[in-house]
Amino acid sequence: MTSTPTGPVPNAELLPTALEFLAEHPVVDGHNDLPWALREQVRYDLARRDIAEDQSAHLHTDIARLRAGGVGAQFWSVYVRSDLGGDEAVSATLEQIDCVDQLLARYPADLAPAETADAMEKARTEGRIASLKGAEGGHSINNSLATLRALYALGVRYMTLTHNDNIAWADSATDTERLGGLSAFGREVVREMNRTGMLVDLSHVSAGTMRDALATSEAPVIFSHSSSRAVCDHPRNIPDDVLAQLPANGGVAMATFVPKFILPAAVEWTLRADENLRSHGHHHLDTGEEAMALHRAFEAAHPRPVATAATVADHLDHMREVAGVDHIGIGGDYDGTAFTPAGLEDVAGYPNLVAELLSRNWSTADLAKLTWGNAVRVLREAEAVSRDLAARRGPSNATLEQLDG
Repeated sequence: MTSTPTGPVPNAELLPTALEFLAEHPVVDGHNDLPWALREQVRYDLARRDIAEDQSAHLHTDIARLRAGGVGAQFWSVYVRSDLGGDEAVSATLEQIDCVDQLLARYPADLAPAETADAMEKARTEGRIASLKGAEGGHSINNSLATLRALYALGVRYMTLTHNDNIAWADSATDTERLGGLSAFGREVVREMNRTGMLVDLSHVSAGTMRDALATSEAPVIFSHSSSRAVCDHPRNIPDDVLAQLPANGGVAMATFVPKFILPAAVEWTLRADENLRSHGHHHLDTGEEAMALHRAFEAAHPRPVATAATVADHLDHMREVAGVDHIGIGGDYDGTAFTPAGLEDVAGYPNLVAELLSRNWSTADLAKLTWGNAVRVLREAEAVSRDLAARRGPSNATLEQLDG
């Protein structure tokens, strides 16, 4: 992975308090792309990237660093790139799900399968890291509600409606607006997610899609890895009017650590770094070793603006002010980004963020909602909505062609 400049740790005097706090109220992290990194780097050969050993030369994530970071629950992303389409996207998503299942089987003392809020709490009492799955991008279901239900049956507990590109029924934040939000079939996807109990994830989607999903959803939504657009004006972030709707919906916005989404000065630099990768024949999201070498060379020639834990805290302060402390969380996006903030270099960094928030006079009660309570609550409430809806209506067999023409 690329290096991040480091120096004296801010708020070092508060780190013991942060660590003590996390032992009681661990982090539920909304998004980690370890499965995709394992696919790209070693084609799922887990012996070559044994996360029971130090993987800091290759990954942001291993078990020791998860423990050091106070991570108590992790949504493992079963993401596939949005330039994969049709059945290829479905097959790749199934491979990603299988990767998470292999990790759970390989490390049972540390990683606990979790598909419910109760299972998350049980894992915490056992001292294991509750492990959930989140699909990233509606292209993963290939316009099929039956495939959506199949992913739920395989343990997927959220789906991000889009990734970086529009799909037939939803607009992405980083593509040219086509629908203005969700199509009729897109709204049916949201309703079927509510009925099954799968969380509707609005990271990556356009503001119009966010608003349409909130108007449609009968269950709380999440943003698994998005920050505040008012603090950093990037389309991947959440506008204030959307944040302000979360209390009525019950949802949670989980702030991400990706520098190009949180630090205005990093936006332009990242555009040039991404173009450098593409000019050498690499996808701009490639985190393989050759791509990382190109990134390091570019960074050496063009020093990048560096975000810090304080940058993330600025977003959380604003999101708390607009949405309320009951509606925010954390979604680092580790192993899904080439660059990370100073002090949050990898999954061991969460105590530095907690220390920063303690320095800003966040109470332990509020911090406990941020790190653990809000994420568990939103899943529990989605489960309750699902039980109610499933008792009143059966599975939808609607098709894209029927609803959208």
